[in-house]
Amino acid sequence: MLCLLIRLEKLWEEVYNALAISTCYGILVIPIFGHPMEKKKISDRIADQLQTIIAESGLKTGEKLPSERMLAERLGVSRPSVREAIRILSSKGIIESKQGGGTYVVQSVASVITDPLLDLMQEKSEFRFDILEVRHALDGLAAYFAALRATEQDRQIIREKYDEMVRLHSTRDNPVEAAAADAAFHLAVTEASHNLALLTITRSLFKVLQHSIKNNLDKLYTIPRITERLTDQHQKLMVAVLHGDPAEARIAAHEHLVYVEESLQEIDKEQARLDRFLRKASILTTEK
Repeated sequence: MLCLLIRLEKLWEEVYNALAISTCYGILVIPIFGHPMEKKKISDRIADQLQTIIAESGLKTGEKLPSERMLAERLGVSRPSVREAIRILSSKGIIESKQGGGTYVVQSVASVITDPLLDLMQEKSEFRFDILEVRHALDGLAAYFAALRATEQDRQIIREKYDEMVRLHSTRDNPVEAAAADAAFHLAVTEASHNLALLTITRSLFKVLQHSIKNNLDKLYTIPRITERLTDQHQKLMVAVLHGDPAEARIAAHEHLVYVEESLQEIDKEQARLDRFLRKASILTTEK
């Protein structure tokens, strides 16, 4: 038994020595593999940072990036390093530099998601309710994590977006702006979740939904009883997030989206009845 323990101890010592990591001239060396792992070049790190900024800021295809000089100042790096980072992203097809015209987003993360969804939406209009179901899951997660992770700055932004939304709801002068303010409030909650994947997908789904049911969304903000319910639901969601109650925040998000979906379906039915009536009326009408 003693001999076995000694052998195991020696074997463990050999494994430990083989896995030991040493540093030599700034290069990490792992003896067991025999290949050095070089530190990432600064231009690669800048390229990663720029790609993250493009995704987080929601820049769309065709939108212009700040100048090379401005990027260097904001990131605290040299212009040659920024220039090389731009070349890296250009080679990936994410951005495009035009001679004397600046640098533009060629393909945003959002467009990769939205373009196929928009195509499918044009083929099958009822697909919009599938997207609403996906939003149920995503908004619930976003609200849950926002309640856990929101900073004081996040909470302040959520309050401001809520106040602006309520102001536009109460005036009922511009339903288009009211719908946009509603989306801005929900995106503020999603941003507070500090989950880039959730934020990117949610932004994409908002774009698709607003494109497909714009008229119905606008109608939501012209019906007083619906507007009042929406305001109450938004307040419940906001309070849960601000108070750091993740379970209640997720419930509030789900209840809100169920009501939105039911209201949109009811508007669809009313519109279908109106269309049928108008068709019958046009058939029965005789020209004089």
